[in-house]
Amino acid sequence: MVRRKRFELLSREANLNGNHCMKRGILLVCEIMKIFAAITMLILVATVSAQNTGKNKKIEDAVLKVITDQAAAWNRGDLEGFMEGYWKSENLRFVSGNSIAKGWQAALDRYKKGYDTREKMGVLTFSELEVTVLDKKSAYVKGRFTLERKEDKPTGLFTLIFRKIDGEWKVVHDHTST
Repeated sequence: MVRRKRFELLSREANLNGNHCMKRGILLVCEIMKIFAAITMLILVATVSAQNTGKNKKIEDAVLKVITDQAAAWNRGDLEGFMEGYWKSENLRFVSGNSIAKGWQAALDRYKKGYDTREKMGVLTFSELEVTVLDKKSAYVKGRFTLERKEDKPTGLFTLIFRKIDGEWKVVHDHTST
């Protein structure tokens, strides 16, 4: 009789706590299972996160290579080579100052007009680069450009939107301010 009352008391206590396990041994097993489930979830989240980080790193590296290649072309005085990083499409947008160049050729013509000599081009460097991967086919980069010239050192901020098009990362939208 005493045993039965004790069991009923434990049973009521377990039900009041929202736990439907009836005996102490089962309570212990339930707690261990909860801990095991929590640890399993943490391991799963960490694994998925590590896989995504690896994929993102590849995309970040590919996007940064485009920017590095653009700077190298610029510093050789090769505007067409610099423009290889841009999407060769009428849908390309280049926003700077108070105007928008629509299309790849319009952007190239704008560069040719503004930087028609090596002295005007100077030496281009990029800094403060932050790459954000949006998905496996799109990313954006925020950063600072600086032109080192004999007479001045213009600098400004930019945001570049990249898309993977036909297997290559290309700038589809450039917003630059000085």
